[in-house]
Amino acid sequence: MAKDQGVKTPTVQKAKGSARTPATAGVSPSVAAPAPKRRTNPAQFVTEVRAEARKITWTSWKETWITSVMVLIMVVVVSLFLRVVDLGLGLTIQQILKLAS
Repeated sequence: MAKDQGVKTPTVQKAKGSARTPATAGVSPSVAAPAPKRRTNPAQFVTEVRAEARKITWTSWKETWITSVMVLIMVVVVSLFLRVVDLGLGLTIQQILKLAS
């Protein structure tokens, strides 16, 4: 997660007659003005990416196979359910149209 994600800045209502601005009211100077971000060179970027990639926990082939089979089973079950619902609605609409004519 990036450093700036999930950080909420406090919102402070300005009191009547106060000379403070809402952006800086009740906020310390270190929070109000973040330090400028340093640029990284491509070599450092690649090094950091490789370091982060080493932290990834990959699933085993068995876990991948089981998950794939479960997805396939769910796709079949849902497709059968939708087929039954489609047939039921189709027959219902046909009966309604027969009654109307």
